Amino acid sequence: MECKEDMTSDVNISASESAVLFSVTATDILEHLFCPRFSYFELFLGIPEHQEKRFKVQKGRSVHEDKKRLNPEYLRRKIGCTGKQSDIYLGSEQGLRGVVDEVLFLEDGTAAPLDYKFAEYKDRVFANHRYQLAFYGRLIRENLDLEVKTGYIVYTRSRNKLVEVELTPELYTRLDGVIQDFLEVVQKGKYPPPTRSKARCNDCCYGNLCEKVI
Repeated sequence: MECKEDMTSDVNISASESAVLFSVTATDILEHLFCPRFSYFELFLGIPEHQEKRFKVQKGRSVHEDKKRLNPEYLRRKIGCTGKQSDIYLGSEQGLRGVVDEVLFLEDGTAAPLDYKFAEYKDRVFANHRYQLAFYGRLIRENLDLEVKTGYIVYTRSRNKLVEVELTPELYTRLDGVIQDFLEVVQKGKYPPPTRSKARCNDCCYGNLCEKVI
């Protein structure tokens, strides 16, 4: 299935603004959700994060490099998958872009993103993972002109457990709000409040720069 050249979005950004829009990736959104000041220091002030030294990041990259070896084909059949595309790059005229681990094409005519996580399933899907799937869902919808109502995560540390996530209109609307907040920080230099979770500060590479007013 070929991607459409004419790509649109529900994100509330005018055509004139899109020409100078900051490029937004799923990783940008995940880091912004982790702590919006992370976005400020890294992308507005341009201070590198040096995340290549972190074990979890390195391990996560390894999992994504090896995901074809995992290949849980039986799981795809279980959810009614009729076809897939792997490592597909998608972008929009509004500046959203990303590489989706897998785009699944389902029996009901819809499509769904599938993402691999180097993590254990803890009986719930975290909000940042839901937003990531919604981000990919928006790109799939814009490029392939297919409805995206669900997404899937494979938790590799739970024996490749496959979990379905509903991608509701409300979730897409909340994602738009997160994107707008992110752009306020990285384009206009809005200094955001820190994360509400003190535990996140312990593993932050910008800990010596942030006053951590929590």
